[in-house]
Parts: sequence; C-alpha cells; structure tokens
Amino acid sequence: MDRYVITEKKIGEGTDDVFYKAHDLVTNETVAIKKIQDDDGIPTQAFRQIAMLEIPHRNMVRLKNVVYNGEMLYLVFEHMDLDLKTYMDSCPDFAKDQHLIKRFLYQILVGVAHIHSHWLLHRDLKPQNLLIDHTNALKLANFGLARRFDIPVRAFTPQVSTLWYRAPELLLGLPFYTTHVDVWSVGCIFAEMANQKPLFPGVTEIDELHKIFSILGSPTEETWPGVPQLADFKSNLAKCPAKDLATVVPGLDPAGIDLLSKMLHLEPHGRITARGALDHDYFKDLEF
Repeated sequence: MDRYVITEKKIGEGTDDVFYKAHDLVTNETVAIKKIQDDDGIPTQAFRQIAMLEIPHRNMVRLKNVVYNGEMLYLVFEHMDLDLKTYMDSCPDFAKDQHLIKRFLYQILVGVAHIHSHWLLHRDLKPQNLLIDHTNALKLANFGLARRFDIPVRAFTPQVSTLWYRAPELLLGLPFYTTHVDVWSVGCIFAEMANQKPLFPGVTEIDELHKIFSILGSPTEETWPGVPQLADFKSNLAKCPAKDLATVVPGLDPAGIDLLSKMLHLEPHGRITARGALDHDYFKDLEF
C-alpha cells in the first residue's frame, strides 16, 4: 500500500467497507480504494467482487489491484467521478435530456448483457451502483451480491437487491431465478431516470408489492401461471388494474414506453433479456 497516497477519506461507505480516493505513485493515476476490515475473516462479498471483476469489460468498473496485509484487504479500483444517483440529484433538468437517458440505459444494458453471457447475476443494480466519469461513460460496480448461475437453476435467497429495485418474483419468494431479476432492476432505473424519482419506493416488502401492482396490475393465474403457489403470495393483496405506463412515465416516447413495459413484465419468463433490449427500436437513433 506504500504506492498509494490517500487524498480523500470515506467517499463511500458500505456495511463492511469504506472507500478512499487515492493517488497511485507508480502510475500517477487517481484511484478508488475499498478498505475491508478482517475482524472475523474476509467477507464473502469481497471474494465475489474479485471473482466477478476477472471478466473485464468497458462497462464494468476495473479492479486494478488487490492488497492484503493480514489485517486489512484493499481493493484498488479505477476512479470514477460519481454515481448515477448523485448525478441525477445534481442535475434538476436531468429527466429532460432524453438522449443522455438513452445513452446511460444502453451502457447499463451492455454491461448487464456481458455479465449474463458469463453466467453471472449482479443482483443489486441501482443508481448508487452505477458509476459515471467525466465523459459520461457508465460502469457497473459493487458486485458484493453477485452470483454465478447454472442450468438447471439452483435455489438462491430471494433477499437480494435493494427493495425499490427488487423484482416481484423475489418479493413473492420464488427461490429459482436467473437473469430476469437484473432486467427488472434496470427497468426500475430506466423509469427513475425518466421521472427523476423512484418508480416503486416501497417501505416494506408488502408495500413494495402494492406499489408495483398499483401500476402494473395484480397478477393472476392467467397472467402469471403458478403465482398463487409462490411462498409469499397473499390472496388478500389488493386487486389492482394496470395503468397506462405512458401516464406514469410521461417523459418517454412510445418506443421508450414499449421497452419499459417489456423490462417490467410481471411474469419473469415474459420479461425481455438485456441482449434483446439492446436491439429494441428505442435505441435505433442512438449516437455516442
């Protein structure tokens, strides 16, 4: 760690880690360092991040170095200027810039399609985990909840993803899931960029389901075969009709509404894939 000089402390903080901005004396670059305390052993999330970032891509934050001194684990990342949440909060007219929204969404989907092609799930996509630099290049970050999946799919915990971006199948207790959960999260982020506010800001899991169903309509056996048998499905959940997404996210053009509806399809197997979303007409006029 002697090659790094800390220039700014605590630029971000998680449950088990703290970020620092630092200067690399060897390369003369600015870097971000995540310091992870080794009180009871190195957290599993740290190993996951290291493993996931071994498949580098232009839309994934780059892991530059790993240092362990017996007490602390340091992950050295390329430095990015800010996250998408901070970017949106700092730009009052962000939602009016439809080209920038389209550009950010495309980059998110490219990164997600890449990890999915390597049989990996992110499982915690949200604006705070999407980093942006001064050129508006966007990269996926924070792979602490990421997992590899296989065919046949194994049972995973549904307690992943920040509540506002958690797919309905997770909220209803579906133990077998794959890439659909990440696409749902990206759809929520898409709507949040267009509205400049979260689409489903639930307080509890039940409240989150109510907010989802109040916009997308309540699922039934006909629209989502098997949904009444899911572990956390409650028959007393309010029965809601679907709203017109164009009235909920008025800033999007018809192509954007069509793509959003495909990303937020309640029944997971009917949801568009990240790769499929990249081929949608919404992006036909995109220029970088």
